[in-house]
Amino acid sequence: MKFDWSAVGDFMPLFWRGVVVTLEVLALGSLMAFALGLVWALAQRSSLKVVRWPVTALTEFVRNTPLLVQLFFLFYVMPEWGITLTAMVTGVLGLGLHYSTYTAEVYRAGIDGVPVGQWEAATALSLPRSRTWIAVILPQAIRRVVPALGNYVIAMLKDSPMLFAIGVLEMLGQARQFSSQTFQTVEPYTVVGIAFILIAYPASLLLRALERRLVR
Repeated sequence: MKFDWSAVGDFMPLFWRGVVVTLEVLALGSLMAFALGLVWALAQRSSLKVVRWPVTALTEFVRNTPLLVQLFFLFYVMPEWGITLTAMVTGVLGLGLHYSTYTAEVYRAGIDGVPVGQWEAATALSLPRSRTWIAVILPQAIRRVVPALGNYVIAMLKDSPMLFAIGVLEMLGQARQFSSQTFQTVEPYTVVGIAFILIAYPASLLLRALERRLVR
């Protein structure tokens, strides 16, 4: 087996398109996961059972079913009900919804970690409930969970190749398409593997540095 550098050169234009798609999906999916996760976490703390129980059931269902099954459901089943989404939108929605159920647990742990005295102080100052959450509880809770949320971003990056199953040409999707056309597999897959390391490893180092800074 000989590594063909000319094949790498031929693959690079497709590779960069895949990088752009991967980063777009990762950024939009992360924003959706963080926002929805906070909504789920707050809803699960609601005193209203009509709010708490359906949200708990939804998050448990999503968290305990495979991401790939959810992507197939959104892309192939939803059109049967009149809801048709592009592959890109489906990928972002699938990743965001799936990981929002995990970030909800992270937020829950962060909220539970806020000292009881903070709640009591807010009550003593007669702060409205909304003001207590926005100005007192959430800033402290989110500060505690930033490193954990960052870990889920890296996990989303590593799960992004699943989107090729519904036609999203991210990095691995481009590599598969290139190899099927040229019958050269070693070069594109090697480039993609190195790319994942170059993206994920610096991100993990950044998260460690951020965690140490937040602890101080």
